[in-house]
Amino acid sequence: MTETTLDRPVQTPFEQIGGVPTVRRLVDRFYDLMDGDPAYAALRALHAGELAPMRDSLTGFLTAWLGGPRDWFVERPGACVMSAHARLAITPETAGQWTSAMGRALKDSAIQPSLRDQIEVAFTRMSQGMVRR
Repeated sequence: MTETTLDRPVQTPFEQIGGVPTVRRLVDRFYDLMDGDPAYAALRALHAGELAPMRDSLTGFLTAWLGGPRDWFVERPGACVMSAHARLAITPETAGQWTSAMGRALKDSAIQPSLRDQIEVAFTRMSQGMVRR
């Protein structure tokens, strides 16, 4: 939702990047990289064979996380991305692979570089927070 600050509209990151179509392209690029590039084999091994449900879920999560419609959270009361991944054996290696693939997907997107960099920093922190210690 756009807010107004001192008579200037302030767009959410979701609005700034172009909404669901851009989020979906980002997610699809990420999963295409993860599924097809041997550099991400350990990360791919953590996922089910069929990626379509994950593509939909990550698109919904990122849509909400970036300030768009919060359907993902409404459909999953009390859920969070950290708890959703708690059962996985995420290592520093697989977290790094996630960050690398998502970083490549972000760079391949049409997201404004300064916003893209901010998102990439947040994603790196998020992935590192999921490492099983």
